[in-house]
Amino acid sequence: MSAPPPPVPRYGTGALPDLPPSVLATLGVPGAANVLGLPPAARVCVLLIDGLGWEQLRAHRDEAPFLNALSGRAIDAGLPATTVTSIGSLGTGLPPGGHGLLGLQVAVPGTGRLLNLLRWRDDAGVDPGEFQPAPTVYERAAADGVAVGYVGARHLRNTPLSRAASRGAVYLPADALGELVGRTEAALRAGDRAYVTVYHADLDATGHRRGVDSAEWRFQLRFVDQLAERIADVLPAGALLCVTADHGMVDPGERLDADRTPALQDGVALLGGDARCRYVYAEPGAREDVLAAWRAVVGDRAWVVPREEAVADGWFGQVAPGMAERIGDVVVVPHGGLAIVASEREPWLEHMVGMHGSMISAERLVPLLTASGPT
Repeated sequence: MSAPPPPVPRYGTGALPDLPPSVLATLGVPGAANVLGLPPAARVCVLLIDGLGWEQLRAHRDEAPFLNALSGRAIDAGLPATTVTSIGSLGTGLPPGGHGLLGLQVAVPGTGRLLNLLRWRDDAGVDPGEFQPAPTVYERAAADGVAVGYVGARHLRNTPLSRAASRGAVYLPADALGELVGRTEAALRAGDRAYVTVYHADLDATGHRRGVDSAEWRFQLRFVDQLAERIADVLPAGALLCVTADHGMVDPGERLDADRTPALQDGVALLGGDARCRYVYAEPGAREDVLAAWRAVVGDRAWVVPREEAVADGWFGQVAPGMAERIGDVVVVPHGGLAIVASEREPWLEHMVGMHGSMISAERLVPLLTASGPT
């Protein structure tokens, strides 16, 4: 049985990177295109629920009655469908190939090493502003006089990823649900025009630990639904709430351990990406052999293509100069129940139940739901 054709994200017409310019346009910032057709508003709140896939939301109407009652549709996360990449897209309005935050672990060209963009440390020797040089939408909004706030957990303030993707926004730390609502309301009222992003990570964390089929995940979804409803309750007159996510999630039933499969090690210099979207960096002269070996072992359980093919087919959107080298020589994206783990190099994956990163609909599709404040 051959692999199905890859469902490439709809960059430019219905994808997560299209949300930020649409928000800028609805706020009246010059030069921004309202691709997603958002209604005009002087204040906009984007509530980003980490791990809330469209299919999972629609499958749990009883746990999320408020969210499921909102008007909206599914849009595409980029590839990989993972937090780092989607935060980059929401911060810049660019597809993954444009901002270069191309996955959990990517090669730093010319260094022979990987950079974990989620655990990214200041002592990694990689400057966030240089690694992600594109202007952020928050900088654009602030330059036009919009009050820009970013509400999220205290430990995420001023991290390298935050500096790469959300510079230009005033970071407002909030750890409890009540804090999130209160700080969001205050930020929305901070100016005549306001652009506020709210990030909440607990649903994703629960899915990783317990799986999206677990009772714990469903209980957590109830809290997420209440959070969205409480934020909607405090919207100022004429404000717009956009609820979205960075990716969906699945519970893979099969695991292939690259660290215990010799054929997947021959000629491989680095193994990046994540379990549902792997970047395989080949040693000099070994790319074709590596491609053949991975195709032979993985078979029809994943899309396995050379980097040039993935780029040419638009998997990452338009790729900016210098960004392609961050992608593996071979890109391996499971489309069934397969997770490609590395027990020695990535022991944290051993404890994960829920995973994400692929282009399949359960991971790629995320909601875009809207609610308006009182008129």
